[in-house]
Amino acid sequence: MAASTGRQRAVAKALTALLPIAPYSDTEVIRADALAVHMKTLPPSIAVWLATVAHVRHVHTDYEKLLSDGYDRDSARFFVIDQVNATLTRWRATRLLDPDDEDV
Repeated sequence: MAASTGRQRAVAKALTALLPIAPYSDTEVIRADALAVHMKTLPPSIAVWLATVAHVRHVHTDYEKLLSDGYDRDSARFFVIDQVNATLTRWRATRLLDPDDEDV
């Protein structure tokens, strides 16, 4: 149990550091995603970053619409980078999505 609690604290700290003024409704979803079983082998800061980008992409951009319009995943991701970064900027994120980063 202590490892889980330590992981939860580390994720909370990474989340606060990355997104200092993100809305609670968004941070709680991101926190849950970062604590998901498939993320447990990642460092907390990486898990929070990946969960953040995925959440913003799916909830705060036209990503889903682009996919339903027939765009492939990589093309849809390319077209929403500015929307993702705009949301991250509003939340005063300490990191933005790099268009040249193929891993996210």
